[in-house]
Amino acid sequence: VISPRQRIESMREILLQSSLSLGEIADIEADADKLGVSSLVVKLGGVSTYPAFVTNEASLRFTINTVTEEWLHQYLVFKPLGFRYLLDLTGVSRNYEIATINETLAGMVSKEIGSIVREEYYPEYGNEGNQTVESEFDFNREMREIRKTVDKYLAQGEIEQAEEFMEQKRQYLASMGRYIRKLNQAYFAWYGTYADSPTSISPIGLELKKLRSQSSSLKDFLDKVAVITSRQELRDSIKSQSG
Repeated sequence: VISPRQRIESMREILLQSSLSLGEIADIEADADKLGVSSLVVKLGGVSTYPAFVTNEASLRFTINTVTEEWLHQYLVFKPLGFRYLLDLTGVSRNYEIATINETLAGMVSKEIGSIVREEYYPEYGNEGNQTVESEFDFNREMREIRKTVDKYLAQGEIEQAEEFMEQKRQYLASMGRYIRKLNQAYFAWYGTYADSPTSISPIGLELKKLRSQSSSLKDFLDKVAVITSRQELRDSIKSQSG
């Protein structure tokens, strides 16, 4: 994943071999960073090739959600939203908002379908893969605050300060039991594409959740968003439902 240093935005994603060692990963990132960008090698749970790739080293919950999400990407590529996301991925027409809408939609719908599938066919697994440990430390809130502070630094042109701050916070998170190998602009660019995640400050997540609440069914929601070609159209769809 490659992001500019001066702002958080995915410039390009490049698929790498899954067998890379940690040393090879570090070398790739170092070489990329020499070009004046922020880079990060991330492990994928799935890729929407055909047939899709999904890891076999995850919980039932994660596997079902990921299978569904990759199928949704395949489905959406034949719709206006997904086709524009394909143009973004291939670099033909970069549009970070379209990428965020597409990824967030696929994530939301896959979680809802995944929950239905587990309840219907795997009730014996209960809340497997979704256990939380009671703690005073709120990881989601901490990540949102880190993201907000980083954005402020970058908006003021204080790139080095932003990077120093992220490294300090990475070490703090590790001390709290939440290890992140590398916390930088590329990290937030990648995980921030999911607007309903703690690493994103995009309002698109809330907008999609509002449209979901206005929709009569999951199919109705998916059909509405699949034809969207801009964030303004998403806003207009919400307004039309409210009216």
